Amino acid sequence: MTTLDLHPAPQPAPAAARIRNHARTEIRLLLRNGEQLLLALVIPMGILVAGRFLGDRVGLTMDLLAPSIVALAIWSTCFTSQAIMTGFERRYGVLERLSATPLGRSGLLSGKAMAYSVTSLGQVILLVIVCLALGWKPHGSALAWVPGLVSVLIAMLAFGFLALAMAGSLKAEVTLGMANLVYIVGLVAGAILWPLADYPKAIRPIIAVLPTTALGESLRAWGLGQTLWWPLVSLLIWALLLGLLARKVFKWIS
Repeated sequence: MTTLDLHPAPQPAPAAARIRNHARTEIRLLLRNGEQLLLALVIPMGILVAGRFLGDRVGLTMDLLAPSIVALAIWSTCFTSQAIMTGFERRYGVLERLSATPLGRSGLLSGKAMAYSVTSLGQVILLVIVCLALGWKPHGSALAWVPGLVSVLIAMLAFGFLALAMAGSLKAEVTLGMANLVYIVGLVAGAILWPLADYPKAIRPIIAVLPTTALGESLRAWGLGQTLWWPLVSLLIWALLLGLLARKVFKWIS
């Protein structure tokens, strides 16, 4: 005769399922946030449409503008949006509470990384479709795809580490202001929208070492069918340095 064991035996879902579920929650929160949508789509889309008709006046043809807008979208989501969201989650104790659940700290960070990667991918696909509709004709060769794609992946990692370092060490209000300020500086002086060659020679050596420059130059080279490898080295160094910085300064409790 068999007996049924009706004692409760709760146990967490598998780690992969926990991370996927958390990533889905993060994506829903991003899509519901008007400020994040402004950074992720409205601003890049507005610059793209304006540049399509006015870009020739400032030296931005569609061959240069389209990949630059893709770089800007990645910068917007993986750095600015992530820094602001994480900063306020830390302030309100969300990170502290979630890290104590079976999700854990590594699962929480993995879910965030997955969410922002998926969001960036959606951004890029949508913006590429709009660019093609506006007349962009990419010349990317098969070989040029390799450094272009790898630079995107490493840049997402580097920008994410920068966001975590800022959000995990500063007050939420300070993070909000600093993230927007750094976003604008990257947009104007970070060679993410304009090619490095368009900047004055005196400041090019400084701008050339920025991670935004590396991503922008890599994608513009891909759009023109050129193969550029130095941005990968620059982005890899930035990712390692910013990763170490984030690990050192990030605090789960505000």
